Amino acid sequence: MARGWESKSVEAQQADAAENPGPQRASMTPEQAARQRQLESLRLSCQNLLQQLERVRDPRHRRILEEALSELQYKIDNTKPPV
Repeated sequence: MARGWESKSVEAQQADAAENPGPQRASMTPEQAARQRQLESLRLSCQNLLQQLERVRDPRHRRILEEALSELQYKIDNTKPPV
């Protein structure tokens, strides 16, 4: 019985989605999509470095992580699309 209820719920959600479409994303060129993927990858790397910096105790290791974070931030700033 629960299985039938779940499928009805899914049907209702699909019907609502068809009636009320959300905002459409603008299509991107392959170059824009590649730039977006690269930017997201750089941001994830920054998050990873920030998490490591929270735990690091060795000053030399901290300096290396800070330099890497600075380099990533530079790349992020220079990867953004021109306005």
